[in-house]
Amino acid sequence: MAYIGFTAEKMIPPDDRVPDQDNILRIHGVHSRTMRLHYDLYKQLMYSKGPLSRIQREMIAVVVSAENKCRY
Repeated sequence: MAYIGFTAEKMIPPDDRVPDQDNILRIHGVHSRTMRLHYDLYKQLMYSKGPLSRIQREMIAVVVSAENKCRY
């Protein structure tokens, strides 16, 4: 499996930090503003009101990840 380095949290401006225990989003830390925007988009897509339930959204994400052969 390929390894992608990530920026240490202390090197990311405080306003751009996101909760990321698995370091999945932190690979964007080189461009920390992008990381913050990515996280905000994720929250909007997964948690805002809409025609799909949270479970349905997660199921779609799992199917897309499986189709893309994503390992996490």
